[in-house]
Amino acid sequence: MSFTNIQSKLAEFTAIEQVFEYFEVEFDSKFVEEYRLPLLKRFNGYLIMQKPEDWFAARRVLRNAYCKVQRGRLDPHTRSACRGCTSCIRR
Repeated sequence: MSFTNIQSKLAEFTAIEQVFEYFEVEFDSKFVEEYRLPLLKRFNGYLIMQKPEDWFAARRVLRNAYCKVQRGRLDPHTRSACRGCTSCIRR
């Protein structure tokens, strides 16, 4: 699957929840509802920068965007509470 194929598949979706389901990534629906726009912006930005060539790379882009938005909500002084670098699904 090429980057163009991934883009055309993503263009078929009407909601970010469909993208999460397609890439089989678990998500908190309340979080997605509240942070829909930042998630979309971050995900689309990462897609443009990384141009994933397969399903797994595109899935990683979605996970990275989701985690980045989640970690951005945390207090900068206590971000270590996230334990994102040692236990995150992005690893």
